[in-house]
Amino acid sequence: MDLREQPIEHVLHQAEQRLGTSLNRATLLRKRRTIGARTDRSTWVRVERRPWARAQEQGLDGPRAAAKLAGVAMPRWVRAAAWQDLEGEAVWQADETSLLPGSPVGPAVAVTDPKLSDRWWSSLNASLAALADHRTTRIATPDTEQITQELVDDTIRSAFPEAVNTRVDRWCPAHSDLNWANVTGPEFCLFDWEDWGMAPSGLDSASLLAASLAVPALADRVRRERRADLESRDGMVMRLFVLAKIAGPHAHPDDPRVAPAWAEAEQLISSLQQA
Repeated sequence: MDLREQPIEHVLHQAEQRLGTSLNRATLLRKRRTIGARTDRSTWVRVERRPWARAQEQGLDGPRAAAKLAGVAMPRWVRAAAWQDLEGEAVWQADETSLLPGSPVGPAVAVTDPKLSDRWWSSLNASLAALADHRTTRIATPDTEQITQELVDDTIRSAFPEAVNTRVDRWCPAHSDLNWANVTGPEFCLFDWEDWGMAPSGLDSASLLAASLAVPALADRVRRERRADLESRDGMVMRLFVLAKIAGPHAHPDDPRVAPAWAEAEQLISSLQQA
């Protein structure tokens, strides 16, 4: 179900009733699987639809559990409500948080260089370092799939069958959906925490790099800022993992990242063979 194309008024009404607030329709933001709007108490409500199988696997407490992550710049979590849809096929989750300190930096995949300040990059680095120092029983679900060693191996081999030595050794908490639509500027804030959890080290840095490949200057800045992550062995595996999603069997012919993804993958495969 694509919520950009489906009737949603009944969903908004349910969220209002269960959270005890009114949603400003003029601020409505619709995405494929989420909708959001500003409330009459100057907060933000984000509503997500998850099929039952995904809800049982991932749980529904992502934003609430993330609220305990000290040192990470994120919206303040306020309250939540959940309900089953009428057909019994999915669960709706509404999370109310404080407003973002700014606007999303851009679309998920960068098309221009946002020219972010040094202060912004420092805040990103501090937040990712603090996140990695935590521990959780949650497992990250990038693209809504629970990440495992098997998923990493299968995803990489689907695009790069010659890749070897793709085992990951270090796991730590990750946001798991780090892209330019989930961070704000000019003040850094990381939001949309429904998929966070334990993941191979370097996943977030690799994801942000993949979202930047169409803008060489931005990609170079990500490489400089996140060098320790990206150049570690686990980081190289994670780079291959996200590059496989760009250059693999489902690659979009108009995606400007496909060619640089292949070039980078060739270098990584060679490096991992020698590791």
